[in-house]
Parts: sequence; C-alpha cells; structure tokens
Amino acid sequence: MKGRSSKLLRDEFPALKSRIPTLWTNSYFVATVGGAPLAVIKQYIKDQQLV
Repeated sequence: MKGRSSKLLRDEFPALKSRIPTLWTNSYFVATVGGAPLAVIKQYIKDQQLV
C-alpha cells in the first residue's frame, strides 16, 4: 500500500521526486482486535514470530 500510494503521489506531484527522498518511513502496523481475548492476541503475536 505504501509503495503504490508513493508512486501515485510522485506521478501526480513531480516535485516530490526531488524534494523528499522517501514519502513513508519504516514503521509498524497497528489494528484493533475487537473483543478478542488477550490470550488469543498473545498467541497470535507469538505465532507471528515464527513466520
């Protein structure tokens, strides 16, 4: 999503190509989990470390 939006913005606003080295920073993803129990969330995070 970041790569695609960066390309679209740079195509529409050429000045961004020379003024800003990158549009997005390396960051993390945050989302809501609704009413999931904490134990389920912790297990999900633990399982992601194995990927």
